[in-house]
Amino acid sequence: MHSASRLTPMFRQYRSLKEEHPESILLYRMGDFYELFYDDARIASPLLDLTLTARGKGTDNEVPMCGFPHHQLEQYTARLVRGGRRVAICEQVEDPKQAKGLVRREVVRIVTPGTVNDPQHIDSKCNLWIAALSSAAGRLGAAFLDASTGDFLAWESSAGEPQPWDALAERLESFGPREIVFSEDFKWKHGFREALSGAAVLTTTESLACFPTSASGTLHSHFNVASLDGFGLRDRPAAVAAAAGLLQYVQETQHCRPQHIDSLLFHEPARFLLLDPATRRNLELERSIRDGTAQGSFLHTIDLAVTSGGARLLRRWLLAPLLDPREISLRHDAVEQFVRRSDARGGVRRQLGGVRDIERLLARCVARTAGARDLLGLRTSLERIPDLLQTVRTIDSELLRQTLEGLDPCADVARRIGQGIVDEPPATLREGGVIRDGFDTEIDELRSIRRDGRSYIASLETKERQATGIASLKVRFNKVFGYFIEVTKSNLQLVPDRYQRKQTIANGERYITPELKEYEARVLQAQEKIEALELTLFDALRSEVAEQASRIKAVARASARLDVLSSLAETAAIHSFCRPQIDDGNRLRIVAGRHAVVEQTLSNGRFVPNDTELEARGKAIAVLTGPNMGGKSTYLRQVALITLMAQAGSFVPADEATIGIVDRIFCRVGASDSLAEGQSTFMVEMTETANILRHATPRSLLLLDEIGRGTSTFDGLSIAWAVVEYLDGLAGGAPRCLFATHYHELTELASSLGSVINLRMAVRESGDDVVFLHHVERGAADRSYGIHVARLAGIPRAVVLRADEILSNIESEELGRDGLPRRARKRGGGRVAQASLFEQQPAARAPTQAESEVLDELRRQEPDGLTPIESLNLLAGWIRKLEQRQS
Repeated sequence: MHSASRLTPMFRQYRSLKEEHPESILLYRMGDFYELFYDDARIASPLLDLTLTARGKGTDNEVPMCGFPHHQLEQYTARLVRGGRRVAICEQVEDPKQAKGLVRREVVRIVTPGTVNDPQHIDSKCNLWIAALSSAAGRLGAAFLDASTGDFLAWESSAGEPQPWDALAERLESFGPREIVFSEDFKWKHGFREALSGAAVLTTTESLACFPTSASGTLHSHFNVASLDGFGLRDRPAAVAAAAGLLQYVQETQHCRPQHIDSLLFHEPARFLLLDPATRRNLELERSIRDGTAQGSFLHTIDLAVTSGGARLLRRWLLAPLLDPREISLRHDAVEQFVRRSDARGGVRRQLGGVRDIERLLARCVARTAGARDLLGLRTSLERIPDLLQTVRTIDSELLRQTLEGLDPCADVARRIGQGIVDEPPATLREGGVIRDGFDTEIDELRSIRRDGRSYIASLETKERQATGIASLKVRFNKVFGYFIEVTKSNLQLVPDRYQRKQTIANGERYITPELKEYEARVLQAQEKIEALELTLFDALRSEVAEQASRIKAVARASARLDVLSSLAETAAIHSFCRPQIDDGNRLRIVAGRHAVVEQTLSNGRFVPNDTELEARGKAIAVLTGPNMGGKSTYLRQVALITLMAQAGSFVPADEATIGIVDRIFCRVGASDSLAEGQSTFMVEMTETANILRHATPRSLLLLDEIGRGTSTFDGLSIAWAVVEYLDGLAGGAPRCLFATHYHELTELASSLGSVINLRMAVRESGDDVVFLHHVERGAADRSYGIHVARLAGIPRAVVLRADEILSNIESEELGRDGLPRRARKRGGGRVAQASLFEQQPAARAPTQAESEVLDELRRQEPDGLTPIESLNLLAGWIRKLEQRQS
C-alpha cells in the first residue's frame, strides 16, 4: 500500500479496516458495489472471474481493484469461502445523504469456511461443522458447532487415555469439520497438524487462549446457568475451554450474540456404534466408491425425509447408531406405529412437506442476514405445526409423547410475522413493499401521502391539458429532473407564463411549475422515509424472531425427529422391511437378509436373500469362499448395513433379524491405492487390517474381504491365516466376523478352531456353463471360477483357452522341476530348475546332502503338534534350503 500521506480519505479508511482484518478478504461497500483493492483484488479476481482493473491507472497512485454489485454478495462470498478464504464484509453504517464528509463504514460480519449460513451454498442435508481444539489438565478437548443450525457439542479425552491423539483424530474424522480453530500456544503432536491441513482450514485465534475459570464464565453467561453440570461438563476443563473458545470465535466473526445456540451436549462416543473412515468408505455410506458422488450411496438410497432438518438428523442417526437397547427400542416402537398407521404417516409427511429449514432460517435471523422471504418461509413453516401435532397425538408411542411434551408451536411468532410481512415480498429489502399495511401507523401515513401525491400528479396531466388546450401535454418523470411537463414544438405558443422552462429537447420543451414541485417533494420525501422506515421495521421484526430462538429451535428439533421416524416407516412400508429384535446378547441372526441399495438398483428387482447366523464367543467367524461375481462382497456389506440400520432405529431389509448389540463395525472390502501418501494397495490393506486388529472387541462386527491378496500367494495366505487365528484367540472371545477369501486352504481352520465355520457362494455347473446363484450355504468352495469370469469379461478366447489348459496342468500336478506346468515350460523355458520336495527321484541317483537334511528334518516332525502357520513356515524354509544348495 501507499504511505498514509499519499492516501485519499477513503483509502485511509480502507487501510484502517484492512489492518484490523489482515487475514481476511475485505469486501468494501461503496454505494451499490463491493470493491476489493490491492492484494485482495489480485487474489479474488481469478477466484471470482472478475476483471482486475486499477484506480489511478498510469499514475504513481495506481491501485489494483475489482468489484461486483451488492446484490451478488452471498454468491461471491460463498465462492471465496469455498476457495478456503475468510471474508470480512464491510458495510456503510450511515446514510450517505446525511453523512458529513466520508461515509462511516464498519466490518459487520466475517464469513469463514465454518460459519457460512447462506442456504444456497451449503448442503441442506449435512451439518456444517466448525471445530475448536484445546488442552487442559493433561487432556485434549474439542468442541463442534454447526453455526447454521445451532447444534453444539463438546468432547474430552478420558483420564489415562493411552492414545488421546488417536481418539481426537477419530472424533475429527467422524465430524469432518470444514474449519478447525486453536490457540497460538496449542501444543500439537508431531505430524498431527500437517495431517489435518488437507481436510480442513486451520485457523489460529486468540479466543481459545483462556483460563478454565474464564471459559466456564463464558458458558455460564451465554446459557444463563449457574453450573455446567447439566451439560455433563463437570470436571471436564479441556472440553469447557474448547466450547467457550469456539463460542467466542463465532460471536467475534458474526458480530452478534448467537441466540440460536441454546444448548450444549457432552459428546460421548461410548454411547454410539463407531464407524471408522475406512468402514464408512467401504460400506459406501455417504459416497459411491464407483464415482465418489452421493448418487448410489446408502444414505442417498435410504433417505426419504421431506425436510432438510429431518435429512440431517437421519444422517446423524445412521452414521452414529445407538448402543442402548432401550433407546433403540423406543425408536423401533415409533417406526412400527407409523408403519401400521399409514393414514397418520401420510398426514405427517404431507404436513411436513411444506416445512422449510427452520433451523437455518432462524440462524439467518440471529445473524441479521435473513430477508423477507426467509421470514415468510419461517411463518409458513410454523403455521403447519399445530395440524402436525394434532395428527401425531393420535399415535401411541412413548418416543412421540416425549417429542411433543411441552412443545410450544410458536403460533404467536407466526402470527407476528404474518402481521408484519406481505404475502409475496420482493427478493430484496431495497425494492420496498415488504411491510404489510396496518402494521405501523407512521408507514401507513407516509404511504397515503405518496399515494395521494402520485394520484394528484396523475390527475394533473388532465387538468393542465384542459387549462392550456394542449392535447398532447404529458407529465413525466426521470431520476435527473424528477417530475416535469413535456410540450411538443408545435404547441409551444400555447405554454402559459406560469410554466418554468427546464430543458430543451429535440421534439419540444420540458417545464416545471411550483405546484408540481411541491407535490413532487411530498412524494419523494415520503418514498425516502418509507424506504428507511421499512428497513428499520423489518430489522426490528427480525430481532423479535431471533429473541424467540429457543422456542423455535424446539419446534425445529421436534419436526426433524417426526420426519425421521415417519420417513423410516415409509421406507419400511415400501420395501417390506421387518422390525429387528435388539438385545445385549452375542447373537447375530438374519433370515432372508437383503442389501438395501443393491436391491433397489436391480432392473428386475429380484435380489437373492441370504441368511446369517453368527455368535460372538461361539461360532463367530465364518470363512466365506466362492467365485468372483458370486456375491461375496455384497453379502458382507448387507450384513453390516442391516446391523447398522437396526441399531440406528430403522427397520431392516430381512424377514427376521436378531441383533446382539455391536460396539463397532469394521469393513475391509475392496482395494485402493493412496498415491498421495505413497501407499500401495497392499500397504493400505495392511494399515486398515492393523487398525481393525488393534480396536476390535468381542462385541464388534468384522467384514473382511480378501485379506492378503495384495502380495504373493504364500505371504497372503500366511497373513490371512494368522489374522483368523488372532481373532479366534482374542481376549474375551472371538468377535462376529465374515471372512471372505480365495485362499481355500483357510477352510481347514474350521476343523481346528472352535469359532470357525465354513460358508460358500453356491454355483450351478452345466458343462462349460456356470451359473452364479448368489446364495450362501454351509460348506467350503473348491474352485474360484476365475477363468469363467475372464470369459464373461471379454478376455480374448485364445487367452481363456490357454489359461484353462494351464489350470488343468496345475490341478493334475503336471509340474516340472522348475515349478511350472509342463506345457507352460515349453513356451517359457530358461528358468533355473527348482527342486520339487516330493517329486520321486530316479532310482540310480542318491539324494543330495541338502535333500537328505530336509528329509531328516521332516522325519523328526510331529505333525499333530504343528499349527498350520508353523507347517507353512517349515515348508518354505526347506524349499529355500534346497534352492540355495542347488545354486
